[in-house]
Amino acid sequence: MRILTRRPTVRVETLAALAAMYMIALGNGPWWSAVSAGRAWTDPGAWLFVGACFVLLAAAHFVLLALVSNRYTAKPLLALLVIVTAVASYYMQSYNVLLDPTMLRNVTRTDWHETRDLLTWGLAGHVALWCALPLAVIAWVRLEPRPAVRAMMFRGGAIAAAGLLMVGSALVVSRDLTSLMRNQHELRYLITPGNLITSLARNAIKDARSVAGPRRTVGGDARRMVSTAPPNRPRVFVLVLGETARAANFSVLGYGRETNPQLARLGLVTFSDVTACGTSTEVSVPCMFSPYGREDYDEQLIRNSEGLLHVLRRSGLAVWWRDNQSGCKGVCDAPGLDYRKLDASVAPELCSGDECYDEILVRGLAADLEAVTEDTVIVLHMMGNHGPAYHLRYPPQFRRFTPDCRTAQLRECSRQAVVNAYDDAILYTDHVLAEAIETLDGAADRLDTALLYVSDHGESLGEAGLYLHGVPYSIAPDYQTRVPMLMWLSGSFAADARVSADCLKAHAAEPLSHDNLFHSVLGVMDVATTAYRPERDLFAGCRAGTVSLARR
Repeated sequence: MRILTRRPTVRVETLAALAAMYMIALGNGPWWSAVSAGRAWTDPGAWLFVGACFVLLAAAHFVLLALVSNRYTAKPLLALLVIVTAVASYYMQSYNVLLDPTMLRNVTRTDWHETRDLLTWGLAGHVALWCALPLAVIAWVRLEPRPAVRAMMFRGGAIAAAGLLMVGSALVVSRDLTSLMRNQHELRYLITPGNLITSLARNAIKDARSVAGPRRTVGGDARRMVSTAPPNRPRVFVLVLGETARAANFSVLGYGRETNPQLARLGLVTFSDVTACGTSTEVSVPCMFSPYGREDYDEQLIRNSEGLLHVLRRSGLAVWWRDNQSGCKGVCDAPGLDYRKLDASVAPELCSGDECYDEILVRGLAADLEAVTEDTVIVLHMMGNHGPAYHLRYPPQFRRFTPDCRTAQLRECSRQAVVNAYDDAILYTDHVLAEAIETLDGAADRLDTALLYVSDHGESLGEAGLYLHGVPYSIAPDYQTRVPMLMWLSGSFAADARVSADCLKAHAAEPLSHDNLFHSVLGVMDVATTAYRPERDLFAGCRAGTVSLARR
């Protein structure tokens, strides 16, 4: 009993080394699976390679910990890293995601509504099981007090020894490891907690470099072009911003299942080859509202510059943003823009707690149209197919494809059940869009109306073991980068804007991207500015009698 109650005394360096070895050995399943793939364990070289990688990574993490740990910070810092590593390893193993800077920015910029779907009992059990022993050890041991000079000398020696281990192990596997990392550089974002530390640091540096104060002006000369036609009724352009909808699961774009029965009857323009600017909302939304886009992608420039809605407001158009999501990622902060987050006060029967089904956007739209007195652009931001809890995105009457996955822990479901739930959410989006179009058509007696729907990014549903989204763009599968884009125009809007719907349909298979959005909305709303590029306006070739659609 005395042995069990006696608390051992250890150096800070010893505790940091033990923590580093524990996290590298047991918190990096995806990394070890990736580097050992294709290696035969009967080959001594495979053991040498894996062993050298372990020494290299454990020593590197020890150096980082030793540089920031002391007798007072070591325990809370190591406990935090152990817990964070457990959480990270759970999500990497469950959804096969990479924790790169973009993914970490998504995590740090999300809100409670998005986070709670990911807080599952599976996560709690994994963290409890994985953290129990190391946290108990961290709490149990005493840290040895030492004079400052002696402590600094020992710390320096320990860091030097770890540095030698790093160099030695790196030399053993340098050729093999260098080749692997060069060909699959994304693997470095599987190394936990190093991926968290470096990704957060890179994001912090980017944020620190962001320009303080006003954004860079875009379209400072924006103005409405004078029409040669007599004044008409107010023109209303509705931009529906979808969430996590991939083109592959839209039946109007060729999917085998009938996920768009209502839209199929409306004679829409269906653009079949549209590429997203990013694989996450945090990247795609600012990018798609920017004049720069993926072609000239510069994250800092995009975030520090005005976007489409600023230019529309400057030209004199009314701009309204109606949100059923977690905000607009900074693109709706234009002076004079009318922003509203919809809630149960609009339609309590469509809401549960603080989350509402997307039909609430249609209810709000119907009320908004009554207030339109001038040319207006309205953005409707959907909850769409926000995962992993796809089953929460549609009412019970839209459970057509069953059995559907009824949990956010996707790996507890068969892949078909995951797809079924995702398709049910697409089916509900079909209904919401059809209702929105019916609402716009019903206002045709006094308004010229049009609707453009485009999703922010796609989603992986288990293909190649991948779930969700956020894979680095350079290696992202088409499921995450190919998005649906659909267009409906009333006859009076097409006539007033001089747009030929038949021409658009004839060229709807040509390649387009989010880069077209900024310039197309300016063009169709007759906004003149030097920021406008006609070659990116998807309507340009189908206006005023021309017959060739502007390419990307």
